[in-house]
Amino acid sequence: MHRLHLHLVSDSTGETLEMIAKAALAQFDDPEVIRHFWPMVRSRQHLDRIVPDLADNPGLVLFTLVNPETRRQLEQHCRRLGLPAVPVLDAVTEALESELGEVAHGRPGRQHAMDEAYFRRVEAIQFTIAHDDGIGWQNWEQADIVLAGVSRTSKTPTSIYLANRGYKTANIPIVVESPPPAALFSLRRPLVIGLTTAPDRLVQIRRSRLLSLHEDTQTSYVDDERVREELKFARRMFADNGWPVIDVTRRSIEETAAAAIRLLTHRSGEEVPLLQGAKPI
Repeated sequence: MHRLHLHLVSDSTGETLEMIAKAALAQFDDPEVIRHFWPMVRSRQHLDRIVPDLADNPGLVLFTLVNPETRRQLEQHCRRLGLPAVPVLDAVTEALESELGEVAHGRPGRQHAMDEAYFRRVEAIQFTIAHDDGIGWQNWEQADIVLAGVSRTSKTPTSIYLANRGYKTANIPIVVESPPPAALFSLRRPLVIGLTTAPDRLVQIRRSRLLSLHEDTQTSYVDDERVREELKFARRMFADNGWPVIDVTRRSIEETAAAAIRLLTHRSGEEVPLLQGAKPI
């Protein structure tokens, strides 16, 4: 398979560029790609330090540079080296300029400004970390979302991802022998969402978890019948309380979080502000 050197050049943190590159590469079957990551490129001196690597490792250059002079210099270097250079946000920015009837400001890193949305995400992350795995149930009424599910149904990583999107999220494990706090059933502000999965998949995940901890896998924790009873118990609880349910069997964390946000948006009847989809801190 052809090896590709992929140079990612950004005048900010480079998170946007990395996500675009990752999304595009996902459309190919395991390409052999060597990434060269160049964030915070805002001066000619910094750009000059990159050029030798471009020459030594020719490949595709993707960039998000808003300063016209820096862009021009990079494009000149790429033309001299015979390298394709793609300004990945240009088409979207030009379309927005046309529709909005104004010219883009061209300020690097503006999406990472320490504005109200930024501090909202910080607060959401702090809340979510403090309310993981059933902790702090007395404050659940302050949450936007509460995730409930049996062990290993991706409650914690989904909660953290939602927090990065600006949603205060708590989560609670559903255990047959230990009923959740009564407060869970009287919440008004948060949307309680049940997470479930296929029994066979859950057993597989739990076995892998035990192996990684060098623990005995011959326990009820991974017993097929026991796992089915746990899931049945949880589903009955979800149904009895009218909580929406997300099956995480074939969903990534991102997909589960997106489904949770859709459910919350549908309940509130409001559009999700674009800023809540901003990049992680």
